[in-house]
Amino acid sequence: MRRTARLRTALVRTAAAAGAALAVVAVALTAQGTQRQDPDPGDATATAPGISGITVTRRTGGGFEALVVHDSKKPGEPRISRYAHRPGKAPRVVPLDWRGAGEPVDLEAVDRVPGRPGEYIALASEGIGYRVRDAGDAGVEVLDLFPLPAISEGDNFEGFALAPTARPGGMVAVWADRGQDDRPATLYAARMVLNQYGEPRFGPVRTAELRAPYPALDVRHASDLTITATGELLVSSASDPGDEGPFDSAVYRAGHVGLDDAGTVRLTLAEAPRTRATFEGHKVEALACVPGTRQAAIGTDDEANGGALLTAALCG
Repeated sequence: MRRTARLRTALVRTAAAAGAALAVVAVALTAQGTQRQDPDPGDATATAPGISGITVTRRTGGGFEALVVHDSKKPGEPRISRYAHRPGKAPRVVPLDWRGAGEPVDLEAVDRVPGRPGEYIALASEGIGYRVRDAGDAGVEVLDLFPLPAISEGDNFEGFALAPTARPGGMVAVWADRGQDDRPATLYAARMVLNQYGEPRFGPVRTAELRAPYPALDVRHASDLTITATGELLVSSASDPGDEGPFDSAVYRAGHVGLDDAGTVRLTLAEAPRTRATFEGHKVEALACVPGTRQAAIGTDDEANGGALLTAALCG
């Protein structure tokens, strides 16, 4: 059943000084409908700037830490930040230095690399991947950059996710061109390995078209995606009529991805994708599961209104 999630902004705001932690606004997440999710003051926090991609780095008691990327395009704007989610407390959001390569333009997704602690792949909208290492207080260090395979003219990528496989050193990669209105999203999937130098190598690429069940107008059919522990594909969609909104978004079940007995990637999409939750007034652009839980971390980029990071029980 659909759960319509509405966000109610609380009256808590802290201003950030130049070069310090980003401004944050605490908000509460409620769910209305036949299934109810009790609000938690720590379930969602608004941030500036907006969030275009997220990966959870570790759990911390009842909370978690994450790396988030921003779709910044101008020199000196933040590209990546560390976020500490602490239920019932003010969050910590700290911009990180981007080291080892020029500043990327329009980062849209990020995920951890299975089997390589501290390593992540961030993806720019043009299809360039950045393999980076979390260097703690020193920021993130770029180890490698690479183009995705099978890029088509007009692709605008907003989703990227990795999942481990039973085969040593292997993983499944899924990425998505967002689509727009009458043009469906295109999902790409391939087996990926890192060679002895840490460079990604992709197997045959599978593709499938996808249309979001919600929203209906000014829709990006795939604004991000994540792969659950069981191989289920969760995809976010967003209505974006312009920087002033009004925005609307959803998270929906799109299908499954995995390897068959021969090691071939199987990408199976649902005939009728099922909406799990909707987010009125927000443009969801980031989605990740919190490992070992049913919680999803959901990031928004609400343009002039900054962004928000929410949690909701959508995984598993």
